[in-house]
Amino acid sequence: MRRVLNAGSGPPANRHLHPIFVKGDWDEVRLDIDAEAAPDLIGSIVDMSALVAAQSFDAVWSSHSLEHLYAHEVPRALSEFVRVLRPEGFALITSPDLETVAALVVERGLEHTAYMSPAGAITPRDMLFGHAASIARGMTFMAHNTGFTSTSLGNALAHAGFAEVLVKRDRFDLWALALMPHSDKAAIQKSLKTGGLDMGDEPETVVSASATEVRLATSKTPRS
Repeated sequence: MRRVLNAGSGPPANRHLHPIFVKGDWDEVRLDIDAEAAPDLIGSIVDMSALVAAQSFDAVWSSHSLEHLYAHEVPRALSEFVRVLRPEGFALITSPDLETVAALVVERGLEHTAYMSPAGAITPRDMLFGHAASIARGMTFMAHNTGFTSTSLGNALAHAGFAEVLVKRDRFDLWALALMPHSDKAAIQKSLKTGGLDMGDEPETVVSASATEVRLATSKTPRS
């Protein structure tokens, strides 16, 4: 079985694995700082050294968890992703796209309903600062303490040590595919596309970060 670390998993009913990890021979290990989420491992993604051995996972899945960290913690968390991945592994990360959200704030304001989720209406304020209703119920760990553009997320992953990074914008989210030195990029891209996520190799912008090439691709999906 290949192993995927669900980094910042939340409760079992939330933040489901991407379809790429649901089919096939993937074994999920859930890690979260909140004990009430009943994760397999209780701890912070900023330092997993006491919980997760080096090169012990084939993939890391991080869905809307990085924005809950403070800015200075992000490089440490991404370095941990690199540490726990095998040389053939990869990380798949999604987070709010601050550029799209900022444009929506200018156009519609902070309280406009951007979309409906299982938790209810989601506004630009929720995407910028964290889900207000959850925070009001005492779930202060739901607050957002940092955020990303396609360029800043791509560069952060490259500086953390990933061999190649592809980032795309899709509606209100960023998607990043971060590859380790011996990743089979073509096979991973094919699997992702089958699962409904096209991380094609046709970037609109190429940014150099250290010796790493960061490919920043803009999704053709219309924004709202």
